[in-house]
Amino acid sequence: MGELNRRNFLRVASAASAGSLLGPNLHGLSATSSTMLQAETAKPVAANDNIQIALIGAGGQGMGDTKVALQVPGVKLVAVADCYNGRLERSKEIWGDDIFTTRDYNEILARKDIDAVIIGTPDHWHKKASVDAMKAGKDVYCEKPMIHLYSDGPEMIETARASNRILQIGSQRVSSVIYAKAKELLAAGAIGQLNMVTARWDRNSAMGAWDYTVPPDASTDTCDWPRFLGTAPKIGFNAEHFFQWRKWKAYGSGVAGDLFVHLFSGTHFITGSNGPSRGMATGAIRFWKDGRDADDVMLGLFDYKEGFNLSLRVNFVDGGEESEGFLFTGSEGTMEINGGAVTVTRVPREKAPGYTIDTFPLAMQKQIIEDYKKKYPHSRSTTEALGGSEKYAAPLGYSDSFDHFANFFDAVRTRKPVVEDAVFGYRAAGAALLSNLSIERGTVVHWDPDAMKLV
Repeated sequence: MGELNRRNFLRVASAASAGSLLGPNLHGLSATSSTMLQAETAKPVAANDNIQIALIGAGGQGMGDTKVALQVPGVKLVAVADCYNGRLERSKEIWGDDIFTTRDYNEILARKDIDAVIIGTPDHWHKKASVDAMKAGKDVYCEKPMIHLYSDGPEMIETARASNRILQIGSQRVSSVIYAKAKELLAAGAIGQLNMVTARWDRNSAMGAWDYTVPPDASTDTCDWPRFLGTAPKIGFNAEHFFQWRKWKAYGSGVAGDLFVHLFSGTHFITGSNGPSRGMATGAIRFWKDGRDADDVMLGLFDYKEGFNLSLRVNFVDGGEESEGFLFTGSEGTMEINGGAVTVTRVPREKAPGYTIDTFPLAMQKQIIEDYKKKYPHSRSTTEALGGSEKYAAPLGYSDSFDHFANFFDAVRTRKPVVEDAVFGYRAAGAALLSNLSIERGTVVHWDPDAMKLV
């Protein structure tokens, strides 16, 4: 473990910020041919030109994404689409009166001066907005979860392939130097053979539980309700559904699609797995009984063919500190990701079996101990200190969101693969939504992570 010191980690982390640590990585089928086809047919943006982007869906996540994206050098926002007038007005306040705004994103897709779009819509619009954008020749950064329905995934993957467009899914932890370091440590055998991953994401606030503020002017005049509904069931205008859409299954994917998907993305990236083979979950609305139909507490258990199990927890009723994190448990130690750092604690496994002899006659105990020492002469005593721990922290002010967008825009310019393409995104979201399916069916559900199909 001597080479895994903080100085080396910070050196690697600095390189990762420049995009060198993660490197090109396709998690898809037929990756080589797809990449070659992109290189041959897609026109990259010149290095000295701005990448001109548009935002589709200017809610909190969409605006937050755009603010980070614009920190990447050579990126310019030219248009915003949203179904609420107030967000279009706010976009001009933030980014200038020359920003083109519209309720209809098709007006954005028709423009020839837009290279890429950020899609921050409700989940039930992810597939259509992404497919429409790619068919219009735009590269796409789509927020997680990639899908709302399982049928969304194959269409998005095929459209990205056929249109030779870049599609990056927005689970930014996949671009984190902390996760890259964890991946490196696990592969190096820092904790021995992995047998269990435990992950959590707990919240204890109204905003954390999606109880977002509804503006006082919300009405059918200021909100394009029919456009918002899209493929969702047709009901009368409901301001809470419009502005707090994550609380309803018709538009969102619950805690599984909002938060479990981050935990699956991190697990798959660090372990190199394509996903679980089966899973089961339980959940309920325990506290936020405000008319929502999405659970506020969910627990899930998943089996991986690589030989480990994944346990997930999301709790919106948490009485403690809001937090997220992972604990990877191996045969010789643990690795924890928490608070912008990864900590490895090594407990090497004792080769000798030990003994329990207190209930035997004294003469027999003495003989057993003598024989044991001969057979295991280098056995550690039970009081001997085992292993140790080392912590690797990200550089001060580090942003994995920035790195995720930097990776995306580098791909837009060079046509190199992104770190989180449509196949990776579908495998993460498909695994996450097994939780909803398990609760709905009341049984274990099976998934083929390689073929990306329900079994």
